[in-house]
Amino acid sequence: MPLPYEYLPATGLARQDLVLLHGWGSDRQVWRPLLGLLRPWANITLLDLPGCAPGVPARPLESVLKDILACCPMSAAYIGWSLGGQLALELACRWPGRVSAVVTVCTNPRFIAEEGWPGIGAEALTSLRAEVRVDADAALRRFQILQAGAPPGRYALLRALRQVTGQARGRPTVASPDLLTGLEWLATLDQRAVLAALEQPQLHLRGRQDPLVPAPGPAMTAVMRERPSVHIRVLEEVGHLAPLQAPQLLADEMLRFLCPEIAQRVPESAPRALEKADIAASFSRAASSYDSVAHVQRDVGEQLLLALDRLRVAPYRVLDLGCGTGFFRSALQRRFPAAHYIGLDLAPGMVRYARARGGAGCAWLVGDAEALPLANQSVDIVFSSLALQWCDRPELLFAELARVLAPGGVCVFTSLGPQTLCELRAAWAAADDFQHVNTFLPTAVLRAAAAKVPGVHLVMEQRAFAADYSQVRDLLDELKALGAHNMNRHRPVGLASRQALHAMLRAYEARRSAGRLPATYDVIFGTLETA
Repeated sequence: MPLPYEYLPATGLARQDLVLLHGWGSDRQVWRPLLGLLRPWANITLLDLPGCAPGVPARPLESVLKDILACCPMSAAYIGWSLGGQLALELACRWPGRVSAVVTVCTNPRFIAEEGWPGIGAEALTSLRAEVRVDADAALRRFQILQAGAPPGRYALLRALRQVTGQARGRPTVASPDLLTGLEWLATLDQRAVLAALEQPQLHLRGRQDPLVPAPGPAMTAVMRERPSVHIRVLEEVGHLAPLQAPQLLADEMLRFLCPEIAQRVPESAPRALEKADIAASFSRAASSYDSVAHVQRDVGEQLLLALDRLRVAPYRVLDLGCGTGFFRSALQRRFPAAHYIGLDLAPGMVRYARARGGAGCAWLVGDAEALPLANQSVDIVFSSLALQWCDRPELLFAELARVLAPGGVCVFTSLGPQTLCELRAAWAAADDFQHVNTFLPTAVLRAAAAKVPGVHLVMEQRAFAADYSQVRDLLDELKALGAHNMNRHRPVGLASRQALHAMLRAYEARRSAGRLPATYDVIFGTLETA
């Protein structure tokens, strides 16, 4: 069985692949405060580790290490907190070709104190193991108090830790034998010799106020004295819960170590083909007029609803992604009467309009499909009709869908392909050299983006939907009423010249057939499934 994990593409120009490994008694949520600081320059993989994360069945160490590699990039920098740092070191030692660098945070290569080596007393770990056997939940709470250090900062850190790990929302009782496996690793792993032997660059971040991992003394300094690629930094006001206590400080240290060439400046972002603020504003203005002209949009949505009939899923939550005016809410609720409906759209005006028309018991959210405001594995079905074409970073889109879908969840969607309104595009091309029609991504780009996201399977097909008009002006007025006018960043500034407009109209008129002017919508139908 694969490990529970997430893949989060960089929101800017990716300079590194990072794998983040948590410590004992925690899970991947402990890294949440750092994600917004790391993603501008790094792709990130997060995992829940057997033997460490409550509720994840334990496995032998060799199996866990291989399972980590199975869901991570072929080469990445591994960042480990506490016991996660020891696992990162173990991976670097056994599979050096897969680990480009190691960063440990509040990690002791030998957790147990020995003569001349500072650490935790063996009797303290023995006591913790005995507590886990009797009452794992109580043992976890006591361990969290120990990690949080001394008052007064302890209480805020405990609240933050329990919030990110789900205890504030009521975590189910954990299985003590699984957590005993991780404690066995803490008792037996000894990587002091590994530190001196590794060829990869290493950064070891320690907290001066850490109650579990002492600041490096002469013994650790001696281990790495001859290695110029090894760096040790002691963070003065930081304790063991550094990812929660000092995320900005940790992110800055990681950036300086892993990407020194960009550490002194803001990482550059790839230019966006579409401005999300413009899209949201345009569709917000069109909320009251949208349904009156959305004939093709309704036909496409009705066809997409048929894809749901083939699913064998009894969903608990259904997400209507890009819900617009909420037109398909009632159809989705009829199909899944026991499910909770969530309508989400980028345009606040659309959400306000949909909420005013929506039925009782619905949730309405404003949000971006490339950064969904939803919890991990929180929805079972995503229905999205003619909304995803406004996402120009499909790798972010598919990673977010993979994150919020529960195991076995499905997203059915339609998007517009590059041949949409090809007649209008060709007519404008005969008039001037500007881009007057939105450009949408082809299936090859979508397929390549989905292939970068572990654990998803994407199937697509294309269909042409035809509309016709008596005048070109009718088509242009309809696009305006839909809010779907030209929003590409290469669009011309201001109105087209009278000469260009007349040239476009003449070129389009050449396509008239049986008294009507055609307009083609190139529609991509897709199904994205999670493992």
